[in-house]
Order: sequence, then structure tokens, then C-alpha cells
Amino acid sequence: MGRSCFPRCGFARIIAWLQLVLGILVIVVSISSLFRFYSAGFFVHNEDICRHFYGPKDVYQGFDINDRIAEVLTTIENLHKKLEMNLQQMEKSKTRLEYKNYLEVEVLRPVYSAYTALKQLRLPKIGNGTVKEESLIDTFTTEEIRKYIAPKENRIGKINFYGTEKIYNTIGHACILMKKELEEYMDYDIGSYCKDDWNLAQKLMVNGCDPLPRRRCLTRASKVYQKPYPINESLWKLPDDRNVRWGNYQCRNFGCLSGKNPKRGYTKCIGCFEMEKEKLKWVTNTSLQVDFLIRDVLAIKPGQIRIGLDYGVGTGTFAARMRELNVTIVSTALNLGAPFNEIIALRGLIPLYATLNQRLPFFDNTMDLIHTTGFLDGWIDLLLMDFIIFDWDRVLRPGGLLWIDRFFCNKKDMEDYTYMFQQLRYKKHKWVIAPKSQHQVYLSAVLEKPPRAI
Repeated sequence: MGRSCFPRCGFARIIAWLQLVLGILVIVVSISSLFRFYSAGFFVHNEDICRHFYGPKDVYQGFDINDRIAEVLTTIENLHKKLEMNLQQMEKSKTRLEYKNYLEVEVLRPVYSAYTALKQLRLPKIGNGTVKEESLIDTFTTEEIRKYIAPKENRIGKINFYGTEKIYNTIGHACILMKKELEEYMDYDIGSYCKDDWNLAQKLMVNGCDPLPRRRCLTRASKVYQKPYPINESLWKLPDDRNVRWGNYQCRNFGCLSGKNPKRGYTKCIGCFEMEKEKLKWVTNTSLQVDFLIRDVLAIKPGQIRIGLDYGVGTGTFAARMRELNVTIVSTALNLGAPFNEIIALRGLIPLYATLNQRLPFFDNTMDLIHTTGFLDGWIDLLLMDFIIFDWDRVLRPGGLLWIDRFFCNKKDMEDYTYMFQQLRYKKHKWVIAPKSQHQVYLSAVLEKPPRAI
């Protein structure tokens, strides 16, 4: 029995010694911790020590967050390049197509998204190092909106070629009233595909949240893209249906957009998706006196009409006719229930995605011609129309032509609207008023901007 007790007693002694050693270590650590707290001023308050212990300049002494971010960026960038090289090698082997798709969708895109987000991790600061945010920034909680609105200082610390020290990105003032919709629009993964939300974007625009903020996501395209027709065919031929991403439209193909369909979209666009009918516009005489021909208008200023603007909603037929006469026309368009912008571009013409709220993005005295039809009618507020007309006057050069095409309103309102067009004292080349219905009338006119030499 005595022999069997020895191993147990020896083991107990070892455990006791271990407990004693651990106890001594605990006491030593506790004393050292109390000494550190004391030296830091916890028990004897010392302002200099506290500032040294907590001061913002010394907390990150020897640690530069920008250097750490740069290291992470370099690592992610190297990984991204390596994965791209592997993808290129996999493209040579069809048997690895599934792995290629997996890497591209599940690895490359998230890595690139993280890389872009980390690269843009910057906070605007003022001289003393504190974060400065404009009052408008505090209105929003979505990170992308806050980053977009925040002033962007020049990296070189000098005035840039614009003559400013910072770049300010702008949004429309009505964006504040549509905060929920705007935050939904700006809620996306950086570097990934944008949501199919063009209708949300257009809703924001037409309600005054214009211009919209830029986004850092990839625009979706049609699944089976087909190259456009040659220019000699595309002007008067409906594009291939596969070239339009038919998101949130009632029609699923261009044939559906014919005049026979009551739900084709913008109701004033009568027959504008039927190319045979479109070919007759502005080149064939009609029974209405308010329908002017292109050749007659161009004859007013022979050889002087080179560039212009078609202000309305349509499929670009006016621009197509003018292109055949070597005149370049930019067509404004909104996707009011139908892909107007897409068809204008696929016809080989230039769409300008703009609303009534927006100042025209052209410099002063540049356009030879402004043509407007089917958009501004008797529904429009007179004050709004006044701003629009003065903006037309701004971009129209001296001697340029303003072609008002089939403007209509109630008879009782015609005097008000005619004053709007006549107030700028343009020279009248054509001026025709004709009945549209029992209570409505048409107005068509071609007016020339005076020189106004100073």
C-alpha cells in the first residue's frame, strides 16, 4: 500500500508546484498591469500622460492606414491578375468551361468589387484632421450616395485645370424629396452588374431628381447581341429584336410597337415604329397647312443648316431624314413605355436622354436648328415653358432657325402660348394656325433668331 501511494503523492506534488508557479505569474502580471495603469495616470491624474496615452497623433504612431490599405490593394490586385491569367488559359480548353464560369462569376467579380470599394475608401478631411461632411451628405445613409456627394480634393494639392481645388458631384434638389427611391437606385455592389432598374431611374429624372448620380456598376446588355445593320439599311429598318434588353416594357418585340397596339407606349407616337409610314413624314405633302416640308425649311437658309436638335419623343425619323441631307441632328428621347433611346441608337442616330427639367448640355450659340414636335403642348405650365424657350434661345446661334411643329392647345390658351413664342422677337418665316378639333388648334412656325450684336 505504501508503494502505491508514492506515484499518487508525486503527481499531487507536481500539481501543487504548477499551481504555485501559476499563482506567482498571476501576481507578477497583476502588479505590472497596476504599475502601467498608474504610470498612465489612472490613479494619479496627469494630463500630459493622458494626452500621450490617448492623443490622436500618437495612437497610430508608426501605423499609416493608407499604407495598410495600399498593401491590401496590391494583394487583391495581384490575385485578380493571377485569376485572369488562369481564365485565359482555361479558355483554350473547352472541358474547363464550367470552372471558367465559376471563377469569373463567383471569384473574379467579387474580388474586383472588393478591390474597387477598398480603393475608393477615402474620407474628406479638413486641416486639423477631423472629418468634414456637407449638410446634404447627412441626409442620406447609403454609402455610395455619401461618397458621390462628398467633395473630391485634387490629389496633387493644387488648383486643377478647371481652376478649382475640389470637384463637387451634383444631384437634383428633388432627390431629397425622393430619398427612398434614390437610395434604392444607389444600392448596388460596386463592380457588379447593375439592377434592371432603368424605369426607377427615369421615374427619378422626370420627377426632378435630375441629373442622377453616377454609378459604379456594369450596365446590362441583351443576352444575344447582334451587330447593327449598315447605315444605309439601319435608317429605315426596324432593328433586330435581340438587340434590346426588353426590361419593364409591355411589348416584347418591335412588331408589337405598331400603331395597331393601343399599349405600345407613348400615345403621341402614332405609327412611329412603322418605317413605311415614317418615310412619308416631312417629305410628302399633306392636307394640313401646319405640316411643313424639310426642303422648304432648309431653303430658307441654303447651306447654313449643319447641326441641330430635335426636341421631343420619337424614334429619330426627323434626324434620319436630315442625315440624308448631310445635317447632323441630336434627338432627345425618353423611354415612355417603349425603347425610344434604343431604337434611335440602333438606327445609327444620336439619342439624348434628357427631360424637361434639364438644362440643355450644349454651349451658347451653337445650333443651326431646333425642331420641336409632339412633346410641348397645351398641358405645359407657362413659366416652365418660358425657361425652356430661353434655353433654346441660348443654344441657338444668331440666324439659326426655331421650327415649331404641330404645337397644339385649347383655343382659349393660344394667345398666351403665341406670346411665349413671339416674346424673343424672332423673324417670322412661316406662321400657320389651323384647327385641330372643335376646341383645339395647331400652331406651326419657322422663326429666325436675331443677331443681337452688342
